[in-house]
Amino acid sequence: MSPSPATDLGALAARVRTALDDETTHRLAAAGHAGLRPLHRTVLAALDDDGTRATAVARRTGQHKQVVGTSVDELEALGYVERRTDPADRRAKLVVPTARGRDHRRVHAAILDDLATRHRDAVGERIFTLAVRVLTDVADRQERWRDAHPTDDG
Repeated sequence: MSPSPATDLGALAARVRTALDDETTHRLAAAGHAGLRPLHRTVLAALDDDGTRATAVARRTGQHKQVVGTSVDELEALGYVERRTDPADRRAKLVVPTARGRDHRRVHAAILDDLATRHRDAVGERIFTLAVRVLTDVADRQERWRDAHPTDDG
């Protein structure tokens, strides 16, 4: 028996994510940041202004190091990040947002704030706050399950 559309949390989450990504992509392109995929945005959001090791980005985003490495290569080619030697460990590299990367992060944050405000205004503060709390709780619970059941590839 398949789940009803109302209780298929994965399908519902995918619908929300896709719709948010579509609008975010459109608005970022209009602001001069075309050609970035959602994973690029995720990697950029996971960076500290002074730089972050790729292993920390992988941990923060829940992505494999190889996936993050490929995204960093692409972002570097597009001028959004640069790799620098980590002053704390000269063997390691930091991924540092460039001026273009910092601008993207600023614009992206403003778009996310605007989206949240629009949906908060539509459903009201109490319902929106509860929805965020519930989604956070579901995500945390699923991540704990995932961490307790590692796969062969991760």
